[in-house]
Amino acid sequence: MLTRKQRKRFKRIGFSLLALFLLAVMVLIAVQWFSYHKAKYTRYPAFGIFIPGGYEVHGIDVSRYQSVIAWEEVKNMQVGKIRMSFAFIKATQGTTSADPQFERNWKKSKKAGLIRGAYHFFQPGRDGKEQAANFIDKVKLEPGDLPPVLDVEQLNGTGATQLRTEVLEWLQVVEQHYGVKPIIYTNVDFYIRNLGSEFDEYLLWAAHYYQPEEPRISRSWTFWQHSDEGRVNGITSKVDFNVFNGDSLSFRQLLIE
Repeated sequence: MLTRKQRKRFKRIGFSLLALFLLAVMVLIAVQWFSYHKAKYTRYPAFGIFIPGGYEVHGIDVSRYQSVIAWEEVKNMQVGKIRMSFAFIKATQGTTSADPQFERNWKKSKKAGLIRGAYHFFQPGRDGKEQAANFIDKVKLEPGDLPPVLDVEQLNGTGATQLRTEVLEWLQVVEQHYGVKPIIYTNVDFYIRNLGSEFDEYLLWAAHYYQPEEPRISRSWTFWQHSDEGRVNGITSKVDFNVFNGDSLSFRQLLIE
């Protein structure tokens, strides 16, 4: 018969073995998780970021903050299978402002062979129709371009209900003018809190950084801005990186005819 001292000793040994077993299980799970995600989320030193795997079509988005861009260098850079195929370019903001680099970026990106798209930065509290008129005045879309994009990511003291009304005005005016349904750009949390199911009929370009596989949102999405820390030849500053949710054929079918 075991003494009390012996029973305590065996109990300590049992707890130690159990702790070692649980630790081994946790390490095994961690290794499997890392191995799984490593294959889908790979660091590319030349681009300066991790890039999610499983996507064929990659691109960037730019504005005046990227200064003067050497678009031929952007187009020609390739690391493994990763190269830039498209660029979203800021065109306008609010009711009167235009990006000072837009015209140059718009012409030079196409000349370099990149698929281009134009976006408007939405200012809440400003008339949606007037903002749409500003965009239409500056942007002449052509066959082979991406659909127009509305970048909406701020409230600026405006209530969500008013914001949705103004945003819908912009979307409707722009769709009527170009004959194609616009894309909405915003971050995942902002979409859920302030836009929601009322806009689920529109294609979504979702911003959600540093996710290994896809943005965490329940609705469908078309583009994913996965990093704001990328590097690419021809641009001296950091730049946003994006992927298209589909193959190259689906991407081509999205373009304006």
